[in-house]
Amino acid sequence: MPISLRFRLSLAMFLEFFTWGAWYVTLGTYLFDRFGASAVQVGSAYANFSLAAALSPVFVGLVADRYFAAQRVLGVLHLLGAGVLILLARTDDYGPFWWLLLLYTLLYAPTMALMNSVTFRQLRDGGREFPLIRVFGTVGWIVAGLLLGYLGMESSASLFYLAAGSSAVLGLVSFTLPDTPPDRTEGASLGSVLGKEALVLFRKRSFLVFFLSSLAICIPLSFYYSFANPFLNDLCITNAAGKMTLGQLSEFLFLLVIPLAFKRFGIKAMLAVGIVAWVIRYVLFAYGDADSRMGMLYVGILLHGVCYDFFFVTGQIYVDRAAGERIRSAAQGLITFATYGVGMLIGSYVSGLVTGRFALPKGGGVQFDWQGVWLIPAGIAAAVLVVFLITFREEQREKVNNNKRNNKDNANEAR
Repeated sequence: MPISLRFRLSLAMFLEFFTWGAWYVTLGTYLFDRFGASAVQVGSAYANFSLAAALSPVFVGLVADRYFAAQRVLGVLHLLGAGVLILLARTDDYGPFWWLLLLYTLLYAPTMALMNSVTFRQLRDGGREFPLIRVFGTVGWIVAGLLLGYLGMESSASLFYLAAGSSAVLGLVSFTLPDTPPDRTEGASLGSVLGKEALVLFRKRSFLVFFLSSLAICIPLSFYYSFANPFLNDLCITNAAGKMTLGQLSEFLFLLVIPLAFKRFGIKAMLAVGIVAWVIRYVLFAYGDADSRMGMLYVGILLHGVCYDFFFVTGQIYVDRAAGERIRSAAQGLITFATYGVGMLIGSYVSGLVTGRFALPKGGGVQFDWQGVWLIPAGIAAAVLVVFLITFREEQREKVNNNKRNNKDNANEAR
């Protein structure tokens, strides 16, 4: 691949995640400080992105991929998104803000799939080359968090101007990316876009258990995305957004560990470790503070790599193996729609409702009884862990058990 092309793809990936990270991490803090929003309203605002994530495969699969060049759609969506972000920065009422945020997330969510589509079309070996480009997305998210914390913009409307500038630049850069024409070779249906062909996998008990566990674990995940930054700011921890980028650094490092751990420990052990990490993280958040137990908060943030990579990334590998080549794409589409769409949508509202129940009287120092808040997702993750350990079996082990039963039955028949 020419160096100039690699640079443009890497820059686009950097800006894609910089734009997202510039507003997403600190949105809860912004809503509390700017609008005096309730926890339920914060959860509802974050639910917009989940709703957009659920709908974006429909737009990409039925419209963008069928009729338009991907890089042009990418550019138009980001330029329109920049305009909406500017409107968000100038909005002083939560109601209009919520609707504008929904509009923006509907514009942004499809760009993630389109960015991947443009990138993969230029690669000869996606498994080897894509991570070298995708890593710039993680760098972009980290830089956005560090910049917000350093400039003290976590609760300032300036964060939306920052995201708007990044989105506008990305919109222009998108038009310089290689042509990625629409695929008109075969028709697409709503069912195929949402992974209807993969429903046959539910005949396997292990896949059903994994699927339900993935939905359930999205609830603890939503607590982190929606309220970790407000929590750290409520404890008066300086540069909270910058400190939270340790989680992305951890995510990057544990991605490198997954191939080795996968071969040594297997699917079930890695998924279980991921769930255990969620329990530990929230217990650390519940009992940590900004003084003598600050280290507990740091460890809780650093566990993000284990929490996310060992469950969600490993889960993608499991889905790929369980589905096989014929329905691989449908299976990945199904699990993405279920987790980032339905699961996170439910989790956003649940996290808002639960956190709201622990609100403290105003003027008392902190806004919420955070110990009570964090013990709820810890308990949910613990319950998911118990059910998962009891009911999930790896495919290879299931086959061995079935063979043993068949051999035993054959032996009985021979007698």
